[in-house]
Amino acid sequence: MRLLPALFLVASLTGAAEPFSFSETFDASFDASRFTTPIPNRNTSVGDGVLVTRGESGGKYPPMVYLPVSGVDLEITFRYRHTGEGGWLWFFVDGDDGFGSVDHLLRVKLLRNAVELQVDGHTKNPAHPLRQKNGRDADPVSGAWRTNEILPATKLDLSGSDWRMVKLVFSGQTVKVSIDGDSWSETLSRPGFRGSKRKLLWMQNAGRHSLEIDEITVLETKSNGSRDA
Repeated sequence: MRLLPALFLVASLTGAAEPFSFSETFDASFDASRFTTPIPNRNTSVGDGVLVTRGESGGKYPPMVYLPVSGVDLEITFRYRHTGEGGWLWFFVDGDDGFGSVDHLLRVKLLRNAVELQVDGHTKNPAHPLRQKNGRDADPVSGAWRTNEILPATKLDLSGSDWRMVKLVFSGQTVKVSIDGDSWSETLSRPGFRGSKRKLLWMQNAGRHSLEIDEITVLETKSNGSRDA
């Protein structure tokens, strides 16, 4: 009987998979099926090598684009720019809430004059001081309530139509968020960041013209066996 390589046997027995990776430059080979959001749609389309969003959704929230992902320790990057005045971009990372469901873990609010981070935790304690006070019910699957920790906004000039590079690096319970390399960064450590990441969400208020996104990359940086406890 032919002996299989040891690494193959380990991968087969443990169910180990290749690290998750995703890359999209919105060129001629763009595959819309990799996104949960149908593209093109009423507000969003692909043209000239970028994802373009215009106008309002007509609903409670601005136009949104969802991307499914997988992994705990992820490195996430993307570029964005406004083509006119006004508007903002909110970037969400959703993942396991620690009680059996999926919800927001982190929001990066990219305003035109500031950046603000919001950590969305979860609790089974109905009296938790950070529990949302807007009448939101507990998650129907996990029975957990969302908590909101809103960090002070940092003044940052994100006006104009220049491209901005956003990067998030999750490692264990820590995430480092940076904009344009060393222009601005902040590192947070929260237990909830150790949960598996399930999807990314771009909520786009395009202002007077349009908002463009390009060069999305997502890379899982650790294997299942080496993740932080």
